Amino acid sequence: MLTLLAIRNIVLIEALDLSFGPGLGVLTGETGAGKSILLDALGLVLGNRADSMLVRAGEDQASVTASFDCAKLPDPVREMLAEAEVEIEPGEPLILRRRLKADGGSKAFVNDQPVSVALLRALGPMLVELHGQHDDRGLVNPRGHRALLDRYVGADTASVAEAWRTWQAAEEKLTAARETIEQAKADQDLLLAHLTELAAIEPQEGEEEDLAATRTTMQKGEKLSGDLDELRALWDGSDSALAILRTAARRLDRISEEHSLLAEALAALDRAVIEAGEAEEKLARAGEALQFNPAELDRIETRLFDLRALARKHGCAVDDLPGVMRDMRTRLDAIEHGEEEIGSLQAAASAALEVYRAQAEAVHAQRLAGAKRLDAAVAAELAPLKLDAARFRTAVTELPEDRWGPSGVDAVEFLIATNPGADFAPLAKIASGGELSRFVLALKVALAEQGGAGTVIFDEIDRGVGGAVASAIGERLGRLAGHENGGQLLVVTHSPQVAARGDTHYVIHKSSEGTVTRTSVALLDPAGRQEEIARMLSGAEITLEARAQADRLLERA
Repeated sequence: MLTLLAIRNIVLIEALDLSFGPGLGVLTGETGAGKSILLDALGLVLGNRADSMLVRAGEDQASVTASFDCAKLPDPVREMLAEAEVEIEPGEPLILRRRLKADGGSKAFVNDQPVSVALLRALGPMLVELHGQHDDRGLVNPRGHRALLDRYVGADTASVAEAWRTWQAAEEKLTAARETIEQAKADQDLLLAHLTELAAIEPQEGEEEDLAATRTTMQKGEKLSGDLDELRALWDGSDSALAILRTAARRLDRISEEHSLLAEALAALDRAVIEAGEAEEKLARAGEALQFNPAELDRIETRLFDLRALARKHGCAVDDLPGVMRDMRTRLDAIEHGEEEIGSLQAAASAALEVYRAQAEAVHAQRLAGAKRLDAAVAAELAPLKLDAARFRTAVTELPEDRWGPSGVDAVEFLIATNPGADFAPLAKIASGGELSRFVLALKVALAEQGGAGTVIFDEIDRGVGGAVASAIGERLGRLAGHENGGQLLVVTHSPQVAARGDTHYVIHKSSEGTVTRTSVALLDPAGRQEEIARMLSGAEITLEARAQADRLLERA
């Protein structure tokens, strides 16, 4: 719901702050006072094309700010704001602002955060529904007709949408399986050749690292082989250092009891023999570990080369080659068992289609029955609105299968014929401005709802009518604004019968001082309302009879 409209330097409006509440608000004023400027300003902040002619003469820039109550924001609005990373604090309003420069440049903001004008343009129809002389949005736009009819009949479109998603998922699995099999068949010979090549080598995970480490060790052994041979010569044989130590230890053992120092010397010598023995063992083990085998090194290097060549060929790491083999075997198995899998997936897709078809046909039947009720409800509203020669029809058309979707198998469009014997056609194509607005009003009353927007604006819905028709329009506007699901209706009107129905009344006035002309808007109190409605009844000179008639209209409202 629109709660505040602040306008700065738009055409004749220098500065204007308007507060709005729920229910029916009427805006009146003499012809040329500037009612269209208000709508142009609102359109600007809702994303309409920026025209530099809107900037007040002599000013560098203009701005329009619109504030909306967030209590009943539609879910699509919240989703769109979340996607744009615009935050709304609990209890805070949604504030849209548009700034227009005299050179034609403009900037858009939502809650003081810079956004694209496209975001304002997308949010606009969900916040404000405007029905004017050249309306192609709201109820006139056939894209929303199916959802309106579904809401009217209480159709379970959620089940249809769920069945649609299940069916599409099953079809996607089937298509993917078919594509996999077809691709596998096309590549079968190449797959077999690659698999044979890989199987001949039989790569193992972690093998590259082990082979590389072994090769590095053997290469070290090749470098150290001379040193190791010399060390082994020092330790081997009867005249080696270790043999001499052991011989010395045996001789010392025979005389160690003769003196304590000899015993200590023997102990030290024994320790030396033990350490030397351990050194001999470690040298032997190092020799084995670093053993250089030219044939084995050549085998390792050849295998590493082959593994890495295959990895490059298949565009993967060496450790991924076993996985590549498994994938190839899976694809080849899919060729062998593919027809069986395709049959199973085909059965699942067919079953999902039948569930979707059953759900969609149930909603289709609801739509057909609801269309007849809606046609009758709208027809009952046409005569009082001076549209008694017109006919209304809700066309429910079954779509071909390639156009079925989550909303079912139907296209829905509201059609009218304004003259006897004339063909039915879309609302916007054959209805004049006044007729179009009255058709929309009849539709809204029949549907007993205000569409997706929390604010609905009718621009001169009473154009070209008066008397009983204007009273009928006013009565229906008041009824619609007071509906339990109602929100906020704003009406730009020249009809006193419509103005008298308003919960709030604003008057638009244009004044001049020298060469400066300004448009202002004032919220009227009860006395001001009586005077304005009396002016609308009598013209420039307000008579006592006009005031009395204004009182009678206000009493009946």
